[in-house]
Amino acid sequence: MKRQIYFIAFSFLAFLSCNQSLKKTTSTNAADAIYYGGDIITMESDIANYAEAVAVKNGKIVFVGTKAEAEKMRGNSTVMNDLQGKTLIPGFIDGHSHLTNYADALLQADLNPPPIGKVNSIAGIITALKELKEKTNASDTAWLVGVGYDQDFLQEKRHPTAADLDSAFPTNPVILKHTSAHMLVANSAAFNAAGITAATKDPAGGTIIRKKGTKVPEGLVQEVAMYAFLPLISKPLPMEQEMEKLKKAQDYYASCGVTTAADHLVLADKMAIFEYAANHNKLFLDMEVLPFFLMAKELVGTGKINWGTYNHHLKYAGLKVLVDGSPQGKTAFLSKPYNTPVPGCTHDCKGFPNLTQQQVNDIFLLCYKNNVQLFSHCNGDASIDMMIKGHEYATATLKESAKDRRTVILHSQIMRPDQLVTYKKYNLFPSFFTNHTYYWGDVHLANLGKERTDFLSPMESAMDMGIRCTNHTDNIVTPSDQLFLLWTSVNRLSRSGKVIGANQRVSAYQGLQALTINDAYEYFEEDSKGSLKSGKLADLVVLDKNPLKVDVMKIKDIKVVETIKEGKIIYKRNQ
Repeated sequence: MKRQIYFIAFSFLAFLSCNQSLKKTTSTNAADAIYYGGDIITMESDIANYAEAVAVKNGKIVFVGTKAEAEKMRGNSTVMNDLQGKTLIPGFIDGHSHLTNYADALLQADLNPPPIGKVNSIAGIITALKELKEKTNASDTAWLVGVGYDQDFLQEKRHPTAADLDSAFPTNPVILKHTSAHMLVANSAAFNAAGITAATKDPAGGTIIRKKGTKVPEGLVQEVAMYAFLPLISKPLPMEQEMEKLKKAQDYYASCGVTTAADHLVLADKMAIFEYAANHNKLFLDMEVLPFFLMAKELVGTGKINWGTYNHHLKYAGLKVLVDGSPQGKTAFLSKPYNTPVPGCTHDCKGFPNLTQQQVNDIFLLCYKNNVQLFSHCNGDASIDMMIKGHEYATATLKESAKDRRTVILHSQIMRPDQLVTYKKYNLFPSFFTNHTYYWGDVHLANLGKERTDFLSPMESAMDMGIRCTNHTDNIVTPSDQLFLLWTSVNRLSRSGKVIGANQRVSAYQGLQALTINDAYEYFEEDSKGSLKSGKLADLVVLDKNPLKVDVMKIKDIKVVETIKEGKIIYKRNQ
């Protein structure tokens, strides 16, 4: 009888203990969601590590490990997300792009050639502009803007001219933005509105291409010379319309698996849009925003900006400086000449810098003195030399060299091997652009030759040297498709199927590092993003297949199924 009583008492105590444990799990310690049942890649080391489950609570990851342990955090309200064989990785972090440029382009004519768009002739450009004019019910004096034309993929194999546009649009000012974003074509009405005539001199760091044998502008305008047109074509819309555009742009990035996006060159008008969006809770992606260096004296060291911290998803990550142009536009600044004719140049055509060395030095010193991270656009090796000299000047002047500044050299495309050695020495941070190997690999082979082209965006060499690096789309230069970007870094195939630098191909896992954990490091956010680890933000992406297990040629076909920002679903693919 006593044994029976003891058994009943023991069972009752066990029940109470279990019940108390259940109450604890279903209240304060219960996870909001648990992900399991697929390949979960943590990105927590230099080799691929997998977990069975990830638990999320209050927008953060609270557990990564076995499913059995994760089950202990299951409560009555916990959402059990069975991946059903799909793959879970950290959210993609955008190493470099221009989100508001994408938003603006939604209201402009798409002049991109295939496979992005469908325009492959000057007649096609004019048709697209006429369609825009009709669609927007624009008057005969309204500005018409098209974006994305590429002379290398037009049937005419040349830039359009003002004369080409004047015949169709005699009174409308027209601007055609080049795919590189480093040059544009204007028609006569646009030149008149900008006050540019045959008497206008080329500005320092820019070129106005002239009709042969004259000083009359032909149509093409490069680099700093474009600045005269920007105030005329970038007038903000009513804020309600700007917010609509901003939402569509964020939706697009989210559909690509991006949870932290970039806008790496904004002026005062775009800053006002972002400030409004942040203050009215219109941002659902984290935004890494870089004001343009032309506002440096106004913003750096003045207290007007709280650099490096988030305000409702908005962060001013650093200052953006533009040192040179584009390799496909042949304005990138090189140490050796281009192999093919360059518009506006007759001999020793190496492109040109947008700034003097002293201007670069001054910007470095200002940013370093005020602990503002510096991001620089450098495509050519000569412009990279200027950045290296700027770093050396500022550190010598301030008598410091070991500080962790993570100065970012965006693109770092047409490099020399010795420059990677210097990157390693000074902890300079390259953000590469391997999409160029596909979109313009064949063009670069002609313009630069095989040796320089094969070393384009040398990601494998950088990683072998222990240099952290990221990869980016530079949207809207190329689409914000992170899986296609991964594919280009792994395969490095041109449009025609040529391998561009076989020894610079990286593994799929290295490619993923350059889209996740390394990007977090680029922005000093490696403690909160970039991998699946307890305590980090629950920024997640579900893919329909595992990039580490499919044939490398099929990586670009992988689909984003779901994007989660701080535990909340911000994109779900229609099945």
